[in-house]
Amino acid sequence: MAHAVGNKTKLLNRVRRIRGQVDAIERTILAEEDNECAEVMQLIAGARGAMDGLMASVMEGHIRDHMVDPVRRPSSNESRAAQELIDVLKTYLR
Repeated sequence: MAHAVGNKTKLLNRVRRIRGQVDAIERTILAEEDNECAEVMQLIAGARGAMDGLMASVMEGHIRDHMVDPVRRPSSNESRAAQELIDVLKTYLR
């Protein structure tokens, strides 16, 4: 995951935010008071969205650094195809 080294701090911050979201889900479920199912589902949806965003970020780095090797100087068609793939993945993971 060499491409992640440059973004290590950014990725770790995202992971820590996700951990906080998962902890909030756990606290809500463990709470003594009766919480609404909608509240728990909203928290789960938020954590899932954050996880999908993390996946999109790691996949984008993988595509840019491993599939379209910048050292090899990809053609404009290859670069365009890689960007299209990244855009589709980001849309799918929303």
